Amino acid sequence: MSSGVRSNPPHLSGPRLLADIGGTNARFALEIAPGDLVEIRDYACDDYAGVPEVIRAYLDEADHAEPVQHAAIAIANPIEGDEIRMTNRDWHFSIEATRRALRFETLLVVNDFTALAMALPYLTPAQKYQVGGGEARPNGVLGLLGPGTGVGVSGLIPAGDRWIALGSEGGHTTFAPADEREIDVLRYAWKHFAHVSFERLVAGPGMALVYQALAERNGTRVVALETPAIVGLAQAGDKLARETVDCFCAMLGTLAGNVAVSLGAVGGVYLGGGVIPKLGKLFEDSPFRQRFEAKGRFEAYLKKIPTYVITADHPAFLGTSAMLAEQLGSHALGAGALIDRLHRLRDRLSPAEQRVAELTLKQPRALLAEPVAEIARLARVSQPTVIRFCRKLGCQGLSDFKLKLASALTGTLPVRHGQVHVGDTAAEFSAKVLDNTVSSILQMREHLDARTVEAAVTLLDGARRIEFYGLGNSGVIAQDAHYKFFRFGKPTIAYGDPYLLQASAGLLGEDDVVVAISASGRSTDLNRAVDIALGRGAKVIALTARNSPLARKATLVLPNDHVETMGAHVTMIARILHLAAIDVLAVGVAIRRAGPGAETAGEGALDWLGHGSGQGSGTPAAA
Repeated sequence: MSSGVRSNPPHLSGPRLLADIGGTNARFALEIAPGDLVEIRDYACDDYAGVPEVIRAYLDEADHAEPVQHAAIAIANPIEGDEIRMTNRDWHFSIEATRRALRFETLLVVNDFTALAMALPYLTPAQKYQVGGGEARPNGVLGLLGPGTGVGVSGLIPAGDRWIALGSEGGHTTFAPADEREIDVLRYAWKHFAHVSFERLVAGPGMALVYQALAERNGTRVVALETPAIVGLAQAGDKLARETVDCFCAMLGTLAGNVAVSLGAVGGVYLGGGVIPKLGKLFEDSPFRQRFEAKGRFEAYLKKIPTYVITADHPAFLGTSAMLAEQLGSHALGAGALIDRLHRLRDRLSPAEQRVAELTLKQPRALLAEPVAEIARLARVSQPTVIRFCRKLGCQGLSDFKLKLASALTGTLPVRHGQVHVGDTAAEFSAKVLDNTVSSILQMREHLDARTVEAAVTLLDGARRIEFYGLGNSGVIAQDAHYKFFRFGKPTIAYGDPYLLQASAGLLGEDDVVVAISASGRSTDLNRAVDIALGRGAKVIALTARNSPLARKATLVLPNDHVETMGAHVTMIARILHLAAIDVLAVGVAIRRAGPGAETAGEGALDWLGHGSGQGSGTPAAA
């Protein structure tokens, strides 16, 4: 699809990966500039274990000097969350886990028909042809039908300088016959289906059903044929096959007219999918357009609406590219546009500010966790330079810059932060508290190191005794951890008193593990107890702030870093993050103890994680 002459400037962040994954084949391309696709390749899905594997195979074979940071996949499947289970293939994957495994900054996964709908405004005259009359009204709603294995129906609604695609199951609307012939087809279909939708008759497999229905009406016996064979016979002049194609196209015209009047699609109705382009002149000579306009009092209305057949080789790539561009904020300034804005402004920055920019582009995720002093040290600039850099990007300061950077890097959920103020309404402070918590959990997910978690689980699973230390608010978390780990059947205790912490630490040995919990990591009493435990040979896992005194001395650190200014709500959010970290460790130990057969052992395999009264593995519940 690349013309060889680049009319648009290249993407500043490097090539973007576009994919169209179906049940049989996976097709890929690299977009080096808007609309400029190279390295288009097809892969047979049967040859690969899953989505990450086929993407990795493409990236290994494609010719690209720069690493791919942003990717988008159009997939023949509903998209309802992070976990995707393909309906026409035994592949399932996590969007976020795949993004991490492939080291993408952004991974967008969209429904393939939604991507096709988003491609419509970007089709060139050479990528479509008009059937019948009519003229598209500028900025009008667009309709879309995709007769293939099924019938996809969608619409595209203009909204300012962008488009909104409608999710629809319009192909499953009830079929309505328009003449005696179609009544005969409906009667035949009723013998096979309790409900006859348009999809039963005007999708690819529907042509075979229409062929049999018309043969029965004529009182003739015919061999069951698939759609390609029927089309071939029609092109060769077979009378029954030609009537089948005409009947098929007329019924499709009825559905297309329904879509046009339902959506007010004055911008035109488009036909995609794999069936119509293969009909060629048969479709142009069919009753499709006549039936499209046959709406009685609304015939004049429909005569003005054009209908187009999409002929582009890879139309889903166009829509996927547009959706990825919108995700990255290329069409509007905002949080998602921060990286592109940074690229554009680099030449206008001072040499010192450019060093901060270079650090941001090289280590964007690591930068989120660092304080201003550490960022200044890594970039070899002063702290005021870091703040000036943030403000030149349109941010209020470092905290605002980190939040917008985090939102740009997180492809699945937006990261928001709002300071709670006196006078906030219940709706306002509720939303702020929840948004702040969500953003912090997302940051924790982004920076949690799997190797550290694995090492911590190994220490806890092999420990002779586990002690949880926490003072103040952290003492509640220590108690919660005690209840969870007590169920594993090994000596476990929680201490929240400074004297007991230090006294108990003096009794530990080399086979024992301390989990020390502190939001700041600066508590003198807690650090003294940790020093004693380490002196006795015990191992210490710290849940605390990165670079804190506690973190620097601990055996392992699960850092609690989130984009927050120091204030009244830090302890509240830190508590939630620490509870989540404890859950991660508990699940890890439970999986380790369940062993490799747990996946087929049923729901009881991880019973010790339950909150009931002492179920699973015979361990008594903590009271």
